[in-house]
Amino acid sequence: MKKWKYLTMTAVMGSALMLGACGGESAQNGNGTETNASTDAGQEASDEKLQGSVAGDGSSTVAPIIEAVVEEYAGTQPDVKVSVGVSGTGGGFEKFIAGETDFSNASRNIKDEEKAKLEEAGIDFTELALAYDGLSVVVNPENDWAQDLTVEQLQKIWIEDGTEKKWSDIDPSWPAEKIVFYSPGTDSGTYDYFDEVILDGADLVNAATLSEDDNMLVQGVAGDKNAIGFFGYAYYLENKDKLNIVKVNGVEPTNETIEAGEYTPLSRPLFTYVKNSAMKDNEAAYDFIQFTLENAGDMAEAVGYVRLPEEQYAEGLKTLEGLK
Repeated sequence: MKKWKYLTMTAVMGSALMLGACGGESAQNGNGTETNASTDAGQEASDEKLQGSVAGDGSSTVAPIIEAVVEEYAGTQPDVKVSVGVSGTGGGFEKFIAGETDFSNASRNIKDEEKAKLEEAGIDFTELALAYDGLSVVVNPENDWAQDLTVEQLQKIWIEDGTEKKWSDIDPSWPAEKIVFYSPGTDSGTYDYFDEVILDGADLVNAATLSEDDNMLVQGVAGDKNAIGFFGYAYYLENKDKLNIVKVNGVEPTNETIEAGEYTPLSRPLFTYVKNSAMKDNEAAYDFIQFTLENAGDMAEAVGYVRLPEEQYAEGLKTLEGLK
């Protein structure tokens, strides 16, 4: 399985240009050669070279999927510049509301207040599902005690209660060592989802180190025997040699348990939200989102998430076509 490592916006654009050069050379060699034509509709679409630019932002959890799509897309449309920032789900919606982006990646559903701001800004949008994720709770490999936690234990660990929490507070048989916390930042959809299903609106423990960079969370947990953290399933798979995954209510997140809905309450869908006017007026933006939906399942699996049923991608493509 190919590992897609996260790139910054500049690096993504750079790789797009590099891959684009390869794609351009291939197209040049095939010009006028009838035998190179394919009956496959997707290939025919890729033979029609476009120009333009597409801008997106949003969730760091969705970023590996979109990055993989960008790399593949650059080979078919080398003259389309795709830039994708990673400001977190909330930060991405802020840019979407400000009219700075054509699409916004999200690891949660859009909030009512964000909908209201988009309506006030005159921006119509459409939600498109991309994949499933199992929000993963991880500990240091030397932690041989917190291997299976209940939702109630997760609440006791993560909800602020004014005390300095030790592992022995959760279970008297565990070490009397201070727990070290690593959490996505408050602009993250992963934080919002954890808040909804675990914290239930209570305050996250004050001692937590917060970061929008999931790789920093990985490093933090990997570097401290008493650390615990949470982030998207793909980041665990990318770093499983450095981390231990924690079962929740006896269920470990896997492709099978996530897709079957057995890994509850931490399974969730991942989305991209598109600006309807961009899909209608920006041919490059429409083409990129179409390509994304056509390839999201494969890319999701390549980076460690779980594909949707094929009928959901077909439904998304039909919805997208209706925005033209």
